[in-house]
Parts: sequence; C-alpha cells; structure tokens
Amino acid sequence: MQRFAPIKAVLFDLDGTLIDSAPDLAAAADKMRVQRGLPSLPLEHYRPYAGAGARGMLGVAFGITPEAPDYDTLREEFFQNYEQCMTERTVVFDGVLELIQQLQARQLAWGVVTNKMARFTEPLTRAMALFDSAAAVVSGDTTAHAKPHPEPLLEAARRLGVAPESCLYVGDDERDMVAGLAARMGTVAACYGYLGSVEVAGWGAHAQIKSPLELLQFLPKA
Repeated sequence: MQRFAPIKAVLFDLDGTLIDSAPDLAAAADKMRVQRGLPSLPLEHYRPYAGAGARGMLGVAFGITPEAPDYDTLREEFFQNYEQCMTERTVVFDGVLELIQQLQARQLAWGVVTNKMARFTEPLTRAMALFDSAAAVVSGDTTAHAKPHPEPLLEAARRLGVAPESCLYVGDDERDMVAGLAARMGTVAACYGYLGSVEVAGWGAHAQIKSPLELLQFLPKA
C-alpha cells in the first residue's frame, strides 16, 4: 500500500469526486437542444463528459469545440441554464458524507479545489450541508491560474494553514493529478465518478480508489 508523509489535511476536486452534478449539467445542455428542435439525449450520453463542464456538455449536445465561432455565446446560455437548476438533481456520492465525518473525527482539515467558477461553486456549496465543515473552497477563478497549475492547491493549503507536503489531493481528472504533483502533495485518483473505462495508470497518481471510503486507508487513524 502507498505510504504518504503524515497527512494533516485532505483536499478534493468537486464534480465527479465529492458530488454527482452530471444530471444538472446535462439538463442545462439538453434544454438548449430541445429549444432548438433537436431530440433530447439521455443522461448516459452526457455523464462521461461531465468533468469537462461546459466544454464537455456542449460537445455532446452540439458536437462543437471551444474553437467554434459561436461557442462563447452558447457557453453563456449553458451557464445561465445551469445556474437555474444546479441543485435540483445534484447529489453527494455514496460514502462521501461518512468519509467527511471520519476526517472530522480524525481532526483532519478538508477543503475543495475545483476548476468550477466561483459563480457556481459558491452558491452550490452553500446549498449543500456537506460543505458546512469545509475549511477552504477554492474555485477555478479564485487565483490567477486553474488546474493543472498548482496555484489553486497551494492557495487552499495556505487557507488551511497546512504545508502542501502534508496534504492529500483527491480528484477524478488527469489535471488534478498534475496539479497535485506539482504542488508536492500526495495524489489519489478517484475512479468512481465519471471515469468509466478511462485508463488512469498514466496519470502519475500515487494511489487510486474505487470508492470514497477507500481513502481512509491512507489517513491517520482516529
């Protein structure tokens, strides 16, 4: 089993790691399809791309990329749709609440580092009781850089008052692992969210987990 330096705090990505927001993200994009006379697509089409946010959802809905001339206009429409529904279907992954309770029992600080903009992160985390005990929430536009740059993780460590080397970072995307490694944190790939058959072995993560509670094996005991 992977051995980490003494851990004092755990940081998490948000979508696909702590919460399943795919149903609301998909609904925001699918509404755009239906309004344009296109047939609705099932959630299963959208789910594997939920971690990519607007880029992923618009790619599924319309087959476009950020290079498309009308992408920015469509993205803002998607954002407005998402703002209206982002807490309707979003749920915490099974095991996450118990995991957070265990972190508190072990007196480990925890926080969130996401590429989701504060425009969405702040109202979403305020609306979900899970985040009441989070000591830091760093959004994609909190610092001058977003992941895979390490700065958002370093900012979270500063807010927690913990050295980066004493933090674990848990995420479900390669950019999470790149950022965590660059920040000199222990890195854990969350394979239970949106990854499906994605091969994570090449991400360089120190460890992988197939359910949230598997993280406990790497943490100090209560």
